[in-house]
Formats: sequence, structure tokens, C-alpha cells
Amino acid sequence: MPTRKTRTHLSDGRELFYFDDTEPYASGSATRELHDSRELAAVEAASAMRYDVLTGEWVTLAAHRMDRTFQPTTDECPLCPTRPGRPATEIPAGDYDVAVFENRFPSFAPCADPASELVDGEQLWPQRTADGRCEVVCFTSEHDGSFAELSAARVRTVLEALRDRTRELSALPSVAQVYCFENRGEEIGVTLTHPHGQIYAYPTLPPRTAALLRQAELHRRRTGRSLLRTVLDAERRVGTRVVVDGERWTAYVPAAARWPVELHLAPHRDVADLTELDDAEIDELSHLYLDVLGRLDRFFDPVTRLPYIAGWHQAPVGAGRELGRLHLQVFSLMRSPHRMKYLAGSESGMGAWISDTTPERIAARFREVAP
Repeated sequence: MPTRKTRTHLSDGRELFYFDDTEPYASGSATRELHDSRELAAVEAASAMRYDVLTGEWVTLAAHRMDRTFQPTTDECPLCPTRPGRPATEIPAGDYDVAVFENRFPSFAPCADPASELVDGEQLWPQRTADGRCEVVCFTSEHDGSFAELSAARVRTVLEALRDRTRELSALPSVAQVYCFENRGEEIGVTLTHPHGQIYAYPTLPPRTAALLRQAELHRRRTGRSLLRTVLDAERRVGTRVVVDGERWTAYVPAAARWPVELHLAPHRDVADLTELDDAEIDELSHLYLDVLGRLDRFFDPVTRLPYIAGWHQAPVGAGRELGRLHLQVFSLMRSPHRMKYLAGSESGMGAWISDTTPERIAARFREVAP
């Protein structure tokens, strides 16, 4: 059954999308509840971006996020369906398969009143509006579930939702790159425990992407090849850090992994973003994604639920797109059970990374905890 998308609006004007793979909604025989019974006042997003002349990076200031929802009780979770006896939530329906909506407290949002071009009128400090977009992706209506517990069919629906949102957000004139990601675990900084991810449509290229494009351009000038393609080919050829080598995807630990637990998942075919994947690649990915997350949960022991960040690195929308290549990065800050890798003086202050393990040990452990 194909995934059916239904678009509606919340009471403050934000968009909400249902992505259904179950009947009677997938075929269109029935429609999810579209009316938001709340009377929400729109949050005035006043995000601005200031240029850091010392690093050449843009820093986003989103002061309205200071008062955003923080670790509510289960009965007050805004990502659960709206059900009798509980406060109405961000999702009007009494149940859903996958739902996506505009974040009420976005880091990036269109601004009707553009910020002045200079801070304090000084040429040294350029300033611009943070006119991108932020969305929340609810993977399941089950509050106590997790992505790793989804069926492969539901993972496919999540991926279809991410593809759809990547396509639409990439078409916005202000967007430079679309990043789909999941934060799991309070140790990571999650403020809502309901299984969910986010999508950031950045108005400028983030520092990591900018650095990658610089390296990719240098590599192309030297060799005429794609850097990310070269890395994938080398990892598959050597095999030392390969965790899973599928028909269409390979999961591997990068040779210079920074995090105590880190894994990359890349398609064998060169694609720029999620929208360019074909059906066979989506089908294999739906199963391999669950394989990878299962290994994360078994990495230390059967009871330690590993906190992690999983993010889809997609090619930029405009300039530099030919240098990008789709890949998933999954990593955890936990270096041993209940002990975190804190970014202290060297990492935070100087950006000089020091790892407490080796990529080869990480890969070996990932292989040990195969399904």
C-alpha cells in the first residue's frame, strides 16, 4: 500500500502533515482529524544570524526558544495523539502512523521584519535573518516506543515522509540545505521523550557541510573524483571497518571516527539526497536502518539504551550540490555504560578532537553485536 499524505493547518497557522500506511487512511477511504481545537497564539519567532568574524561561521540567535516545552509528563506530551481525557496536542487525530508539523519554537523561521544588516552599525559584524524552516517528525503514536522498535514497513513510511519534506523544503528560495535527524536520550539533550526527529532547512550552509565541500573541491581538483565516493570505495575495499556490506548500502565506521560510537551508512549509487533514492534502495534501507539501530542498543550490554544522534547528510540545494553525496551518520556520546564523552577543554575550547577509542575497535564491536 502506498503512503498517503494529508496536509492541514494547526490553529496558529502552522502546517501539519499525516503520512499514512494503514487502512482506511492509506487508500483515502477515511481522513484523519484535521481540525485543531486549540486556540493557539502564534509564537513570534525572531531568529537572527550573526557572522563570527573569528571563525567565518554564522551563529543563530533564537531567544524565543528559551521558554519552549521541556520534558512534560506523559499525559501532557504534545507529540501524542489527541485523546479524550487529555489536553489537546499538536496532532488533532486520535491516532496516526507518521506525522510531521512545523516546530512551534523553531530555530529558523521566515521573518517579516528583517534584521538590520549590521550589529550596532559595525561593518565587522554582519547580521541576517534566519529565514529557514524547522519541522518535527513523529515516528509513531506510541509514546514509550522507539525508532528501533518500528516495523520495516513503518520505517519506509518515515523515509517517505523525509523524502517528501526534503523535496518541498529544498524548493524554498531561502533554503541552502535540508538536514533530517533524530536525537534520542536525555543525555543528548532531548526535551521530549516521545519518539521523534526533526528537519532543519538551513538558510546558510552549516560549518560541517562547508568544511566537507572545501575538502571535496580540493579532492576533485587533484583526482577528478568525488571525495565521498572515494571514501566509500576505500572503506569497502579495505573492509577493516565495514560493519554491513549490503547489495545497495554499506555501513562502516569512518577511519577518523571522532565519537566513542560512530557509524556511517551510505548508498552504493551516487545520489545527492533522499529524494533520488529508488524503491529498491528504500526497501533495503528500511531493514538495514533497523539493523544498525539494533546494534547500537546492544553495543555495551542488553540493558543500556544508548543515547544517539542520527542525521542524514544531504547535498546542498544550490552551489556545491555536485560535491555532496547522501549518507547517514549515527553516533553516541556514551563511551562506556552510563559514562559520557564530555566535550571539555580541547574539544570545546580548541576544536581539537581526542578520541578514547579507535575506529577499528568500534567496528569490531558493531560486528560482534549483529542480529
